[in-house]
Amino acid sequence: MTRTNLSMSISADGYVAGPGQCEEHPLGIGGEQLHGWHLGPNKNHPVNKQVVADMMDGMGATIMGRNMFGPIRGEWGDSGWRGWWGDEPPYHCPVFVLTHYPHDPIEMAGGTTFRFVTDGIESAYAQAEAVAGDRPISIAGGASCAGQAIAAGLVDEIDLQVNPVILGSGERLLDGFEAGQPGLELVRVLEAPGVAHLRYRVIR
Repeated sequence: MTRTNLSMSISADGYVAGPGQCEEHPLGIGGEQLHGWHLGPNKNHPVNKQVVADMMDGMGATIMGRNMFGPIRGEWGDSGWRGWWGDEPPYHCPVFVLTHYPHDPIEMAGGTTFRFVTDGIESAYAQAEAVAGDRPISIAGGASCAGQAIAAGLVDEIDLQVNPVILGSGERLLDGFEAGQPGLELVRVLEAPGVAHLRYRVIR
């Protein structure tokens, strides 16, 4: 059975993005502080490298929300936007982008093709399963996409990279869930400078 992993960097007060997401602040104001563990001076720490490898290597498909793909809102129009990641994104697999607006697939270098799904998370997941085979599926975020995947019962494990940062506002990962849902079992704790990597198994 295909394993589905959700991995997100999160603040100590539960936010995965700061307020005011835009092209200038793709992670919201202050949100970049959540990603220093893999983009800053400690990115080559062995634990951080292991977590990045767990998150990226060997994925059969990735699912993300439109806000994560880029800052364009509403109709795509004549936008030539192709993602934040340059000509060769780090995914190296098909990426299914949740959106309300149709868009032709975008094929990038290195094996990444962005495909745009207008009929919801279950449809995106079914398409991801079809191409992933026995390889794992990654739910890449942002908060809305992740929450939809969790609520639909599609996520097997949740990796949180917890940072000693207080954002105060923005987008929370688990807003709107009832108490005790989803059920979680802590199965791994790793530590690197300035970050704690927690893995939870989702109890169904």
